[in-house]
Amino acid sequence: MGTPLRFFVLGIFLTCWVLCVHGQSSAFQFLNKPSRYSVGLKVVEQFDVSRSYPAVKGTSTGEGRRPLQTLIWYPSTPNQRETLTVEAYVRLADSETQFAIPDQATNKWRARLQTTFHDKLRAVRDAEPENGRYPVLIYAPSDSGVAWENADLCEYLASQGYVVLASPSMGKATRDMTDDLEGINTQASDISFLIGYTASLPNANLEKVAVVSWSYGGISSLFAAAHDPRIDALVALDGSQRYYPGLVQKAGDVHPEHMTLPMMFFMQGDISLETLAQDDAPSADRIGPNVLNAWGGDLYSIHMLGMSHPEFSSMSQRRKTAERYREDQIADFDRADTNTGYALVALYATNFLNWYLKRDPAAKAFLEASPQVNGAPRHFMGVSFRPPRGGSSTGN
Repeated sequence: MGTPLRFFVLGIFLTCWVLCVHGQSSAFQFLNKPSRYSVGLKVVEQFDVSRSYPAVKGTSTGEGRRPLQTLIWYPSTPNQRETLTVEAYVRLADSETQFAIPDQATNKWRARLQTTFHDKLRAVRDAEPENGRYPVLIYAPSDSGVAWENADLCEYLASQGYVVLASPSMGKATRDMTDDLEGINTQASDISFLIGYTASLPNANLEKVAVVSWSYGGISSLFAAAHDPRIDALVALDGSQRYYPGLVQKAGDVHPEHMTLPMMFFMQGDISLETLAQDDAPSADRIGPNVLNAWGGDLYSIHMLGMSHPEFSSMSQRRKTAERYREDQIADFDRADTNTGYALVALYATNFLNWYLKRDPAAKAFLEASPQVNGAPRHFMGVSFRPPRGGSSTGN
Protein backbone atom coordinates (compact mmCIF):
# COMPACT_ATOMS: atom_id res chain seq x y z
CA MET A 1 0.00 0.00 0.00
CA GLY A 2 1.51 3.36 -1.03
CA THR A 3 2.09 6.07 1.55
CA PRO A 4 -0.72 8.47 0.43
CA LEU A 5 -3.23 5.59 0.36
CA ARG A 6 -2.02 4.37 3.75
CA PHE A 7 -2.66 7.79 5.29
CA PHE A 8 -6.06 8.01 3.57
CA VAL A 9 -7.14 4.66 5.04
CA LEU A 10 -5.77 5.66 8.45
CA GLY A 11 -7.76 8.90 8.23
CA ILE A 12 -10.97 7.02 7.57
CA PHE A 13 -10.19 4.67 10.47
CA LEU A 14 -9.61 7.49 12.95
CA THR A 15 -12.69 9.36 11.75
CA CYS A 16 -14.74 6.21 12.40
CA TRP A 17 -13.39 6.22 15.95
CA VAL A 18 -14.85 9.64 16.52
CA LEU A 19 -18.23 8.73 15.04
CA CYS A 20 -18.47 5.43 16.90
CA VAL A 21 -17.27 6.52 20.31
CA HIS A 22 -19.70 9.45 20.68
CA GLY A 23 -22.84 8.29 22.41
CA GLN A 24 -21.09 5.46 24.23
CA SER A 25 -20.48 5.32 27.97
CA SER A 26 -18.04 7.71 29.61
CA ALA A 27 -15.59 4.91 30.47
CA PHE A 28 -12.05 5.08 29.16
CA GLN A 29 -11.47 3.12 25.97
CA PHE A 30 -8.13 2.52 24.30
CA LEU A 31 -9.02 2.74 20.64
CA ASN A 32 -5.77 1.68 18.98
CA LYS A 33 -5.65 -1.81 17.55
CA PRO A 34 -2.59 -3.91 18.49
CA SER A 35 0.13 -4.25 15.89
CA ARG A 36 1.75 -7.41 14.51
CA TYR A 37 2.82 -8.92 17.84
CA SER A 38 0.94 -10.43 20.73
CA VAL A 39 2.12 -9.11 24.11
CA GLY A 40 3.49 -10.80 27.19
CA LEU A 41 4.12 -9.36 30.65
CA LYS A 42 6.77 -10.56 33.05
CA VAL A 43 7.12 -9.22 36.60
CA VAL A 44 10.59 -9.35 38.14
CA GLU A 45 11.09 -8.65 41.84
CA GLN A 46 14.65 -7.42 42.14
CA PHE A 47 16.86 -5.13 44.23
CA ASP A 48 19.42 -2.50 43.37
CA VAL A 49 21.97 -3.65 45.93
CA SER A 50 24.13 -0.57 45.31
CA ARG A 51 21.51 1.67 46.98
CA SER A 52 19.94 1.50 50.41
CA TYR A 53 16.23 1.58 51.18
CA PRO A 54 15.56 1.23 54.92
CA ALA A 55 11.84 0.59 54.48
CA VAL A 56 12.50 -2.94 53.21
CA LYS A 57 12.77 -5.37 56.11
CA GLY A 58 12.56 -9.09 56.70
CA THR A 59 13.90 -10.40 53.39
CA SER A 60 17.12 -12.36 53.39
CA THR A 61 18.26 -11.11 49.99
CA GLY A 62 17.02 -7.55 49.95
CA GLU A 63 16.76 -6.16 53.46
CA GLY A 64 17.85 -2.53 53.42
CA ARG A 65 18.35 -2.53 49.63
CA ARG A 66 16.33 -0.64 47.05
CA PRO A 67 13.43 -2.76 45.71
CA LEU A 68 12.51 -2.36 42.05
CA GLN A 69 9.39 -4.24 41.06
CA THR A 70 10.11 -4.42 37.34
CA LEU A 71 7.37 -4.88 34.74
CA ILE A 72 8.49 -6.07 31.32
CA TRP A 73 6.12 -5.98 28.35
CA TYR A 74 7.46 -7.75 25.26
CA PRO A 75 6.47 -9.22 21.88
CA SER A 76 5.17 -12.74 22.44
CA THR A 77 3.96 -15.67 20.41
CA PRO A 78 0.17 -15.88 19.93
CA ASN A 79 -1.76 -17.91 22.49
CA GLN A 80 -5.30 -18.42 23.72
CA ARG A 81 -4.74 -17.65 27.41
CA GLU A 82 -6.72 -14.95 29.20
CA THR A 83 -5.30 -11.45 29.01
CA LEU A 84 -4.68 -9.37 32.13
CA THR A 85 -7.48 -7.38 33.69
CA VAL A 86 -7.29 -4.06 35.48
CA GLU A 87 -7.58 -6.01 38.75
CA ALA A 88 -4.51 -8.07 37.87
CA TYR A 89 -2.49 -4.89 37.41
CA VAL A 90 -3.88 -3.38 40.61
CA ARG A 91 -2.78 -6.43 42.62
CA LEU A 92 0.83 -5.70 41.67
CA ALA A 93 0.74 -2.62 43.90
CA ASP A 94 0.12 -4.83 46.96
CA SER A 95 3.77 -5.87 46.93
CA GLU A 96 5.67 -3.02 45.28
CA THR A 97 8.25 -2.72 48.04
CA GLN A 98 7.63 -5.72 50.33
CA PHE A 99 7.76 -8.48 47.75
CA ALA A 100 7.18 -11.33 50.19
CA ILE A 101 4.54 -9.54 52.28
CA PRO A 102 1.66 -8.25 50.12
CA ASP A 103 -0.31 -5.44 51.74
CA GLN A 104 -3.77 -4.76 50.31
CA ALA A 105 -4.63 -2.16 52.94
CA THR A 106 -2.16 0.44 51.69
CA ASN A 107 -2.96 -0.07 48.02
CA LYS A 108 -5.08 2.99 47.17
CA TRP A 109 -5.63 1.79 43.62
CA ARG A 110 -7.96 -0.97 44.84
CA ALA A 111 -10.60 1.63 45.70
CA ARG A 112 -9.76 3.94 42.82
CA LEU A 113 -10.24 1.32 40.11
CA GLN A 114 -12.68 -1.10 41.72
CA THR A 115 -15.45 -0.36 39.21
CA THR A 116 -13.16 -1.26 36.31
CA PHE A 117 -11.57 -4.41 37.79
CA HIS A 118 -13.01 -6.67 35.08
CA ASP A 119 -11.85 -4.54 32.15
CA LYS A 120 -9.46 -6.55 29.99
CA LEU A 121 -6.21 -5.28 28.57
CA ARG A 122 -4.00 -7.10 26.05
CA ALA A 123 -0.99 -8.65 27.75
CA VAL A 124 -0.74 -12.28 28.84
CA ARG A 125 1.28 -12.98 31.97
CA ASP A 126 4.51 -14.90 31.26
CA ALA A 127 3.66 -15.57 27.62
CA GLU A 128 6.31 -17.20 25.44
CA PRO A 129 8.57 -14.46 23.96
CA GLU A 130 8.66 -14.02 20.20
CA ASN A 131 12.02 -14.71 18.57
CA GLY A 132 14.19 -11.70 17.82
CA ARG A 133 15.78 -8.74 19.56
CA TYR A 134 13.84 -5.51 19.95
CA PRO A 135 14.63 -1.89 20.86
CA VAL A 136 14.28 -1.03 24.55
CA LEU A 137 11.83 1.48 26.02
CA ILE A 138 11.86 2.52 29.66
CA TYR A 139 8.57 3.94 30.94
CA ALA A 140 9.06 6.51 33.73
CA PRO A 141 5.87 6.99 35.82
CA SER A 142 4.54 10.21 37.31
CA ASP A 143 5.26 11.49 40.82
CA SER A 144 4.88 8.41 43.10
CA GLY A 145 3.09 6.62 40.28
CA VAL A 146 2.69 2.88 39.82
CA ALA A 147 4.68 1.19 37.07
CA TRP A 148 1.47 0.25 35.22
CA GLU A 149 -0.21 3.68 35.23
CA ASN A 150 -0.02 3.64 31.40
CA ALA A 151 -0.31 -0.12 30.89
CA ASP A 152 -2.40 0.38 27.74
CA LEU A 153 0.34 2.44 26.11
CA CYS A 154 3.11 0.08 27.26
CA GLU A 155 1.25 -2.93 25.89
CA TYR A 156 0.63 -1.12 22.61
CA LEU A 157 4.31 -0.23 22.23
CA ALA A 158 5.30 -3.84 22.93
CA SER A 159 2.90 -4.95 20.18
CA GLN A 160 4.84 -2.68 17.82
CA GLY A 161 8.07 -4.57 18.48
CA TYR A 162 9.61 -3.06 21.62
CA VAL A 163 10.68 -4.42 24.98
CA VAL A 164 9.16 -2.01 27.52
CA LEU A 165 10.27 -1.86 31.17
CA ALA A 166 8.89 0.12 34.10
CA SER A 167 9.23 0.32 37.87
CA PRO A 168 7.29 2.41 40.41
CA SER A 169 8.21 6.05 41.05
CA MET A 170 9.59 6.08 44.60
CA GLY A 171 11.63 8.37 46.83
CA LYS A 172 15.16 7.67 47.96
CA ALA A 173 13.96 6.10 51.22
CA THR A 174 10.15 6.17 51.00
CA ARG A 175 7.45 4.73 48.75
CA ASP A 176 6.35 8.24 47.75
CA MET A 177 8.69 10.26 45.59
CA THR A 178 9.96 13.59 46.94
CA ASP A 179 9.38 16.62 44.71
CA ASP A 180 12.96 17.84 44.75
CA LEU A 181 16.33 17.18 43.17
CA GLU A 182 16.90 14.15 45.37
CA GLY A 183 13.65 12.58 44.21
CA ILE A 184 14.31 13.37 40.55
CA ASN A 185 17.85 11.99 40.66
CA THR A 186 16.57 8.86 42.42
CA GLN A 187 14.10 8.13 39.63
CA ALA A 188 16.78 8.94 37.03
CA SER A 189 18.99 6.32 38.68
CA ASP A 190 16.11 3.82 38.52
CA ILE A 191 15.85 4.47 34.78
CA SER A 192 19.55 3.78 34.30
CA PHE A 193 19.32 0.67 36.49
CA LEU A 194 16.56 -0.72 34.27
CA ILE A 195 18.59 0.00 31.13
CA GLY A 196 21.49 -1.93 32.63
CA TYR A 197 19.19 -4.79 33.61
CA THR A 198 18.03 -5.24 30.01
CA ALA A 199 21.51 -6.54 29.15
CA SER A 200 20.33 -9.80 30.77
CA LEU A 201 17.27 -10.05 28.49
CA PRO A 202 17.91 -12.10 25.33
CA ASN A 203 15.15 -10.29 23.39
CA ALA A 204 16.41 -6.75 24.14
CA ASN A 205 18.54 -4.69 21.76
CA LEU A 206 20.48 -2.27 23.95
CA GLU A 207 21.82 -0.42 20.93
CA LYS A 208 18.43 1.33 20.64
CA VAL A 209 17.01 2.81 23.86
CA ALA A 210 14.38 5.48 24.53
CA VAL A 211 12.52 6.70 27.61
CA VAL A 212 8.76 7.36 27.55
CA SER A 213 7.40 9.30 30.53
CA TRP A 214 4.45 11.10 32.01
CA SER A 215 4.44 14.16 34.27
CA TYR A 216 7.25 14.11 36.86
CA GLY A 217 8.71 11.12 35.08
CA GLY A 218 9.49 13.55 32.27
CA ILE A 219 11.91 15.66 34.29
CA SER A 220 13.49 12.48 35.68
CA SER A 221 13.99 11.13 32.17
CA LEU A 222 15.62 14.43 31.22
CA PHE A 223 18.09 14.06 34.10
CA ALA A 224 18.72 10.42 33.16
CA ALA A 225 19.43 11.32 29.53
CA ALA A 226 21.81 14.08 30.63
CA HIS A 227 24.00 11.50 32.38
CA ASP A 228 23.35 8.22 30.54
CA PRO A 229 24.64 8.12 26.94
CA ARG A 230 22.76 4.87 26.29
CA ILE A 231 19.50 6.85 25.93
CA ASP A 232 18.83 7.69 22.27
CA ALA A 233 15.44 9.46 22.38
CA LEU A 234 12.79 10.85 24.74
CA VAL A 235 8.99 10.91 24.60
CA ALA A 236 7.39 13.08 27.29
CA LEU A 237 3.65 13.11 28.01
CA ASP A 238 3.15 16.59 29.47
CA GLY A 239 6.48 16.26 31.24
CA SER A 240 7.36 18.37 34.27
CA GLN A 241 10.56 19.70 32.67
CA ARG A 242 8.27 22.25 31.01
CA TYR A 243 6.73 23.35 34.30
CA TYR A 244 9.76 23.20 36.62
CA PRO A 245 12.68 24.72 34.70
CA GLY A 246 14.00 26.07 38.00
CA LEU A 247 14.74 22.53 39.15
CA VAL A 248 16.61 21.87 35.91
CA GLN A 249 18.68 25.01 36.39
CA LYS A 250 19.26 24.23 40.07
CA ALA A 251 20.71 20.81 39.20
CA GLY A 252 23.76 22.47 37.66
CA ASP A 253 24.69 19.48 35.51
CA VAL A 254 21.65 19.20 33.22
CA HIS A 255 22.00 21.40 30.13
CA PRO A 256 19.15 20.99 27.59
CA GLU A 257 20.96 23.19 25.07
CA HIS A 258 23.78 20.62 24.91
CA MET A 259 21.52 17.58 24.58
CA THR A 260 21.30 16.49 20.95
CA LEU A 261 18.99 13.47 21.16
CA PRO A 262 15.49 13.80 19.62
CA MET A 263 12.47 14.45 21.81
CA MET A 264 8.72 14.35 21.24
CA PHE A 265 6.91 16.46 23.84
CA PHE A 266 3.12 16.33 24.29
CA MET A 267 1.49 19.14 26.26
CA GLN A 268 -1.95 19.61 27.75
CA GLY A 269 -4.40 22.02 26.22
CA ASP A 270 -5.32 24.50 28.94
CA ILE A 271 -2.20 25.46 30.90
CA SER A 272 0.10 28.20 29.69
CA LEU A 273 3.42 29.16 31.21
CA GLU A 274 1.96 32.61 31.81
CA THR A 275 -0.79 31.03 33.94
CA LEU A 276 1.77 29.13 35.98
CA ALA A 277 3.75 32.30 36.57
CA GLN A 278 0.68 33.89 38.19
CA ASP A 279 0.05 31.12 40.73
CA ASP A 280 -0.84 32.34 44.22
CA ALA A 281 2.37 30.88 45.57
CA PRO A 282 4.88 30.81 42.71
CA SER A 283 7.81 28.55 43.40
CA ALA A 284 11.41 29.20 42.44
CA ASP A 285 11.32 25.69 40.99
CA ARG A 286 9.03 27.04 38.25
CA ILE A 287 11.34 29.89 37.27
CA GLY A 288 14.21 29.24 34.88
CA PRO A 289 15.19 28.98 31.19
CA ASN A 290 12.58 27.20 29.09
CA VAL A 291 13.76 23.63 28.51
CA LEU A 292 11.96 23.20 25.19
CA ASN A 293 13.24 26.49 23.80
CA ALA A 294 16.78 25.50 24.75
CA TRP A 295 16.59 21.91 23.47
CA GLY A 296 19.61 21.00 21.34
CA GLY A 297 18.18 18.10 19.32
CA ASP A 298 15.22 17.44 17.06
CA LEU A 299 12.06 18.56 18.85
CA TYR A 300 8.46 17.64 18.09
CA SER A 301 6.06 19.76 20.16
CA ILE A 302 2.52 18.41 20.13
CA HIS A 303 -0.26 20.43 21.71
CA MET A 304 -3.22 18.19 22.60
CA LEU A 305 -5.88 20.86 22.70
CA GLY A 306 -8.60 18.86 24.47
CA MET A 307 -6.57 16.85 26.99
CA SER A 308 -5.95 17.81 30.60
CA HIS A 309 -2.85 16.62 32.44
CA PRO A 310 -4.37 13.48 34.10
CA GLU A 311 -5.70 12.27 30.75
CA PHE A 312 -2.22 11.29 29.57
CA SER A 313 -2.50 8.23 31.86
CA SER A 314 -4.90 5.43 30.96
CA MET A 315 -5.33 4.28 34.56
CA SER A 316 -5.94 7.84 35.77
CA GLN A 317 -8.64 8.07 33.14
CA ARG A 318 -10.22 4.83 34.30
CA ARG A 319 -10.58 6.14 37.84
CA LYS A 320 -12.49 9.23 36.71
CA THR A 321 -16.20 9.37 37.32
CA ALA A 322 -18.28 11.61 35.07
CA GLU A 323 -18.15 14.27 37.81
CA ARG A 324 -14.37 14.07 38.12
CA TYR A 325 -14.05 14.28 34.36
CA ARG A 326 -16.06 17.52 34.30
CA GLU A 327 -13.68 19.05 36.86
CA ASP A 328 -10.81 18.71 34.39
CA GLN A 329 -12.83 19.18 31.20
CA ILE A 330 -11.43 21.59 28.64
CA ALA A 331 -13.96 23.70 26.71
CA ASP A 332 -16.49 21.36 25.08
CA PHE A 333 -14.12 18.44 24.50
CA ASP A 334 -15.93 15.40 25.89
CA ARG A 335 -14.91 11.92 27.00
CA ALA A 336 -15.04 10.53 23.48
CA ASP A 337 -12.67 13.29 22.39
CA THR A 338 -10.31 12.37 25.21
CA ASN A 339 -10.27 8.75 24.07
CA THR A 340 -9.43 9.88 20.56
CA GLY A 341 -6.73 12.19 21.92
CA TYR A 342 -5.08 9.40 23.90
CA ALA A 343 -5.16 7.17 20.81
CA LEU A 344 -3.42 9.89 18.80
CA VAL A 345 -0.77 10.31 21.50
CA ALA A 346 0.01 6.59 21.26
CA LEU A 347 0.04 6.74 17.46
CA TYR A 348 2.39 9.73 17.25
CA ALA A 349 4.71 8.36 19.94
CA THR A 350 4.93 5.04 18.08
CA ASN A 351 5.81 6.67 14.77
CA PHE A 352 8.42 8.87 16.45
CA LEU A 353 10.04 5.82 18.01
CA ASN A 354 9.73 3.79 14.81
CA TRP A 355 11.65 6.47 12.93
CA TYR A 356 14.38 7.35 15.42
CA LEU A 357 14.99 3.82 16.73
CA LYS A 358 14.07 1.68 13.71
CA ARG A 359 14.51 4.06 10.77
CA ASP A 360 11.15 3.02 9.35
CA PRO A 361 10.51 5.25 6.28
CA ALA A 362 6.73 4.97 6.72
CA ALA A 363 7.11 6.46 10.21
CA LYS A 364 9.18 9.34 8.79
CA ALA A 365 6.47 10.04 6.23
CA PHE A 366 3.86 10.01 9.01
CA LEU A 367 5.82 12.57 11.04
CA GLU A 368 6.16 14.82 8.01
CA ALA A 369 2.43 14.74 7.20
CA SER A 370 -0.18 17.04 8.73
CA PRO A 371 -2.39 15.80 11.60
CA GLN A 372 -5.41 15.82 9.29
CA VAL A 373 -3.62 13.63 6.73
CA ASN A 374 -2.75 11.32 9.62
CA GLY A 375 -6.42 11.03 10.55
CA ALA A 376 -6.73 13.54 13.41
CA PRO A 377 -9.99 15.53 13.56
CA ARG A 378 -9.66 19.22 12.75
CA HIS A 379 -8.91 21.61 15.63
CA PHE A 380 -7.77 18.66 17.77
CA MET A 381 -4.01 18.96 17.96
CA GLY A 382 -1.15 21.16 16.89
CA VAL A 383 2.14 19.64 15.75
CA SER A 384 5.39 21.50 15.17
CA PHE A 385 8.90 20.30 14.41
CA ARG A 386 12.10 22.19 15.15
CA PRO A 387 15.50 20.87 14.05
CA PRO A 388 18.62 21.75 16.03
CA ARG A 389 19.68 25.36 15.70
CA GLY A 390 22.76 25.64 13.54
CA GLY A 391 23.06 21.87 13.13
CA SER A 392 21.67 19.00 11.09
CA SER A 393 18.65 17.02 12.17
CA THR A 394 19.30 13.62 13.73
CA GLY A 395 16.33 12.41 11.71
CA ASN A 396 18.03 12.89 8.35
